[in-house]
Amino acid sequence: MTQSVESSVTAVTGVAAPMTVEHDIPLYLASDEALIHILDRYPEDLLEINSSDLDADSQGSHGAATCARPDGRTLLAAIKAGRLSVSLRSCERAHPGLWAEAQRAFQNLSPQLGAATKGFSRARKMTGQLNLSSPTPRVPFRFDAAGIVVFHLRGVKRVWVYPGTEDFLPQAAMEKVIAGAATEPLAHERIMDGAAWRFDIVPGEALTWPLHAPHRVENQEGLCASLSMTYETWPSRITTGAHRANALLRRWNHTIKPMAQTGWAHRTMLWALSLAFTGLQLVKTNAKDAAPTFSVASDNAPMYEVKEAA
Repeated sequence: MTQSVESSVTAVTGVAAPMTVEHDIPLYLASDEALIHILDRYPEDLLEINSSDLDADSQGSHGAATCARPDGRTLLAAIKAGRLSVSLRSCERAHPGLWAEAQRAFQNLSPQLGAATKGFSRARKMTGQLNLSSPTPRVPFRFDAAGIVVFHLRGVKRVWVYPGTEDFLPQAAMEKVIAGAATEPLAHERIMDGAAWRFDIVPGEALTWPLHAPHRVENQEGLCASLSMTYETWPSRITTGAHRANALLRRWNHTIKPMAQTGWAHRTMLWALSLAFTGLQLVKTNAKDAAPTFSVASDNAPMYEVKEAA
């Protein structure tokens, strides 16, 4: 069933809307014991501990923490007690039980979610990341270069999704991020929230939004657990590649058309050009955000030193 949402953007014409629906992934997969079990056994190279220190406008530090890996029970206690999050990447390889449930839910929801995501039913290159976070962290204002569905399993998250227009995410700024050339975080001010869709998602709900839509997240209640499934379609792959090529062409002082006014033949040409630019190492396929060093600690959790991301 589609859920209601607080929004001030219903009058904006030509802007695709995000959507929430109910999913049927078993919620016991996010119980304490289930999480401890998987944290104890997850491959070291696929487990990432993060910490953040964001202000009211979602600006500030967000980076990877470095520490000796604790056991699952200790790590879960640290997540509950501090401003921490843990990302378990590549669930499609490392957590086959959860991934099988997610794929089944994805297929079941395709008819409902397809209206919000172009080419949804022809998704490819699907990957999953299980995200565990404390009650207080915020995810800064950002966008994803691929399609995404968030299956929420535990806690309450508040998510703001903004229209994908120049007022919220200028195309030139998007191009820089996609091309790995951004040197500053994306700009966000609280006043922008008045024009966003706002969702309070609870366990059993799935949320998706249009490709490249800017968004941010604040946890509201308890330890939060959600599975983020990213995927590509040919339209999303071609559009993202076109933005990557445009970043370099703009740097070379070419005139760049708005993507909404760029036809598919032109986008496909730009995508092919982006492959050549990437092969020549003129642009990057992705980039990590840099965050300054800081620490987070509590009486019940170990201290994690956060260093600048590479």
